[in-house]
Amino acid sequence: MNVVFLGPPGSGKGTMAERVSKRCSLAHISTGDMLRGEIKNGTELGALAKSYIDKGALVPDKVIIDMMVERFKQPDAEGGVLLDGFPRTVTQAEELDKIAQIDQCVNLIVDAEIIVDRVVSRRVCADCGTIHSVKTHEGNACTHCGGNLMTRPDDNEETVRERFRVYEEQTAPLIEYYSKKGIVTDVDATMPIEEEAAFICEALGEK
Repeated sequence: MNVVFLGPPGSGKGTMAERVSKRCSLAHISTGDMLRGEIKNGTELGALAKSYIDKGALVPDKVIIDMMVERFKQPDAEGGVLLDGFPRTVTQAEELDKIAQIDQCVNLIVDAEIIVDRVVSRRVCADCGTIHSVKTHEGNACTHCGGNLMTRPDDNEETVRERFRVYEEQTAPLIEYYSKKGIVTDVDATMPIEEEAAFICEALGEK
């Protein structure tokens, strides 16, 4: 089973995808993590991606698609994948259809103001990438590995609002694209995390 997660930046796709992928035995593929890895490693792709990300814009389709084609060739993708952050445009979705069949689309729904509040409160471990919130976590140490927590350069209100606008303009049409295929499940992304994960797993047929 191949699953796509949709939802505006800050809707909790990464957190939810990690939980659901483990429960459903799917390979969690996060384009955001892949791109941040390229940026951290100082690659040419990373430098190109950073120039777009810092402005709150989408990385060009060809860059992402080429990266995903290679990712789908890895062994862990053979048993099914959960895509987090891809596709982001209808063009990407059409290209994805050439690589694999998408069986389910999970659409996370949350208000823009809630997202802004979430993102500006977000802190990420510089070592392992675990996400924390200043609202629920005290101190500057990761609860997972003890690494230092940092604020991503693009986790500020101005960039978040621009990313939400870009999402509404370019990514939201994907809901219609997958709705026509009859595979969309809408999810209230303000539910408690475990309750939301259980709801999604049930929708995907996981008992």
